[in-house]
Amino acid sequence: MKPHHLAAVCVVLLAAAPTADADPRQWIATPAPAGKSTPRPDDRRAFELEGDPGTVFQDKLSVINPGDTARSLAVRADGSWVSLAVRTVKVPARTRADVPFAVAVPAGAAPGDHPGALVVSGEGRQARVPLTVRVSGAALLALAVEHVRVSREGGAAVIRYALVNRGNTALSPRLDIRADGLFGTVLRRTATGVPAELAPGRSVRLAERWTDAPRLDSVRVRLTATAPGGARATASGSYTPLPWLFPALGGLAAVLAAAALLFVRRSRRARRAGAAA
Repeated sequence: MKPHHLAAVCVVLLAAAPTADADPRQWIATPAPAGKSTPRPDDRRAFELEGDPGTVFQDKLSVINPGDTARSLAVRADGSWVSLAVRTVKVPARTRADVPFAVAVPAGAAPGDHPGALVVSGEGRQARVPLTVRVSGAALLALAVEHVRVSREGGAAVIRYALVNRGNTALSPRLDIRADGLFGTVLRRTATGVPAELAPGRSVRLAERWTDAPRLDSVRVRLTATAPGGARATASGSYTPLPWLFPALGGLAAVLAAAALLFVRRSRRARRAGAAA
């Protein structure tokens, strides 16, 4: 891996506020724009870096102070491989300060997306600028649905499950739910609350409320997760709102069957006795 050096923080004087509708009381964190101008709407909103294992990336984070007083803000990296030039950036009034940083990808880094962020905080607020490093190599798309459980809560059923990205590439999952009872399908819909993007290695626990779940039927709930590129996974769970009902009905059926058999036997004996007389 080649060594890298971080330059000092660069301060750029702004001729005007960053945007026409910027709040002069608030600072702004964003990827450094091209050239020395103020960031424009068409500039990048996140860091997206791509290269082979062993690559060292150099980039800059801009912190903009549109107000009339200087600000001192903390800067940190959320994720691996990132080295910042400074941990605190001082931004004079109506000025942009560019904070250099480097991302050194290890030689043995796994292929795929490695998400993170640069975080700026101060004055009671925090800004996260997403940073994704895509390491070259074969992409592995792997999705899993785990820990499916359906239970009655209040006047509805709740379907709980975990969605896991077991590959090395960020996925945009979709999850479909289907429930089949003794007399056919009782539920078919797309789950809500599924994250728009699931990072590699990330697991999220989710819950889906089912307000019109059957009260007497025994149901099999099947969850199917899919994502662009071919990732697919299924898992299922059972749901019986009254778990005692079916054993009770089975016991009642056994009692009725025994009673019917006893009645038949007695009827046969009575007929034989009549014939003998």
